[in-house]
Amino acid sequence: MRLAVAGSGHRPEVLRRKTLANNARLAIFASALLMPFAIYCLVTGTLLPFMLAAMGLAGGMATLALHQRQLFDEAAAGQVIAIMAMGLLLTLADARFADVGMAVASMGPILASLIARRPLRRQAWWLLAAIIGLAALATTFGMPAIAVPNDVLTTTSILTFLGCVGIVGHTSNRINAAYEVYDKAQVTAYRHLIEHVQDAVIRFSSTGEVLLASRSSEHLFGCRRYELTGSGLGERVHVLDRPAYLSAFADANLAGRTRTIEVRMRQEDPAGATRVPRFIWVEISFSPVLESRGDGARFEVVALYRDVTGRKDDETAMAEARRAAEESSDAKSRFLATIGHELRTPLNAVVGFSEMMTSGIGGELSPTHREYAGLIHQSGKHLLEVVRMLLDMSKIEAGKFELQAEPFQVEGLIEPCFSMVEQLAKERGVTLIAEVGKGLPMLVADERACRQIVLNLLSNAIKFSNRGGTVTVTLKRQGQSLNLSVSDKGIGMAPESLQRIGEPFFQAQDGLSRQYEGTGLGLSIVKGLVDLHDGTLRAMSEIGAGTTVTVLLPINGPAIKTEETAIVTPLHKEPAAAPINSWPDEKRKAQ
Repeated sequence: MRLAVAGSGHRPEVLRRKTLANNARLAIFASALLMPFAIYCLVTGTLLPFMLAAMGLAGGMATLALHQRQLFDEAAAGQVIAIMAMGLLLTLADARFADVGMAVASMGPILASLIARRPLRRQAWWLLAAIIGLAALATTFGMPAIAVPNDVLTTTSILTFLGCVGIVGHTSNRINAAYEVYDKAQVTAYRHLIEHVQDAVIRFSSTGEVLLASRSSEHLFGCRRYELTGSGLGERVHVLDRPAYLSAFADANLAGRTRTIEVRMRQEDPAGATRVPRFIWVEISFSPVLESRGDGARFEVVALYRDVTGRKDDETAMAEARRAAEESSDAKSRFLATIGHELRTPLNAVVGFSEMMTSGIGGELSPTHREYAGLIHQSGKHLLEVVRMLLDMSKIEAGKFELQAEPFQVEGLIEPCFSMVEQLAKERGVTLIAEVGKGLPMLVADERACRQIVLNLLSNAIKFSNRGGTVTVTLKRQGQSLNLSVSDKGIGMAPESLQRIGEPFFQAQDGLSRQYEGTGLGLSIVKGLVDLHDGTLRAMSEIGAGTTVTVLLPINGPAIKTEETAIVTPLHKEPAAAPINSWPDEKRKAQ
């Protein structure tokens, strides 16, 4: 009711309001015409015509005043009540049950259904029922009617009935005209929409014949619309896609289900430059017209055809790019694995023979030659470590790093790892501290991988610590996981570097001017090993204050078994860790 009526410049609600005003004016006009007759009857001693004329005049003027104050619902209620009141008065004046007054009263609900809201419609019908009941009681018990001469009653009833019929007929005509214009406007709007929408719109009959094709279908298929009738549209579907096309159409035509498919369809060259057609990808959405169920329990179908060739080309290009990237990644992993194996054999010889030279097995060396042999041995070990990390990284990326998960005492990891990095810590003047919680459970994990995690974290912490600093390793239970933390008081990392922790070959200090050597694979290997254990890697750092790297490993291995680990309910909150320095805590970043 509140939608615009295209082409008329009005709205149904506006037309309803105008109809209320016209009805009020008609009531005033009809009552004014009846008034001379009513006054004559009043002079001769009959009050009924004057009462009816006065009621019509008062109702018209009152509802017109309400309309001018924009009380439209109250104006509608006033007109309905006025008609039903006049009907009640006529019913009481006539002793018969089925009289003109009952007909006049029944026009109240009719008028309410045309111009009133739903609550007033229900009330009008209840009021009519009350009038009918009152008339039935009057007829049954012989209640005295209002004394009116028969000729005056007949004339008054006819005039009142004609006036009410005129008001109801005028209202019905105006409302009907409004909806005729509205329906025409809707049809025009839908036709305009179909003709100018970008997607091709085709309507099929219940037997599958093309009833309508939009103008955009000519652009989509490169032909005239009439060429799509008959078998012209079905023959354009690629022969390999016809089963899917027919199945989707049957679901909409027979079962009344909406289906969307993507098929290849032939498109002609609209310019006629070439006679060779090409196939394009078209997304088709079949929608049944549920109100059009015809013979044989079939539905008419409306289909939207959309050219999705560009999207398909993009998907193909993306899939090709993904395939190329995967092949490149596999090639990189194979290269690293191959070159690592090829380098390890000669490097082992370099390290072994240089160690023999420094130990004097091949004969005594001069101090200069001994220094050179030591440098060769140190460089060979460094290069061998790089090769080992490359091999581990390639295995992790290729998914070939197999875990040998077995239960072991996690406390035994600390001392061997401290022994392996002790020399590096002495060279840098770094003190190693271990804080191991009591009563730690056995950890189900790959002990070699866990040792490598601790070694890599310790090496990084020592490398980036200031001279005279400390590196602390903490082991404790945290719920169903083991908390392994390595913290230092070194140079720290910026927030943007924290976000990239775990990326292969990434270093916070990059370029030729960097102060700290390394490949940037240590934390990448740690992250890969932690992920293989279904664990979590977290880092917290602040520039100039140090870094804390925390690893959470499931106590029962990659597949947590809650029934064995149980749920730890903390009885008291653990105290917060002491701040590293006096810098504000809000500067601390976490990942």
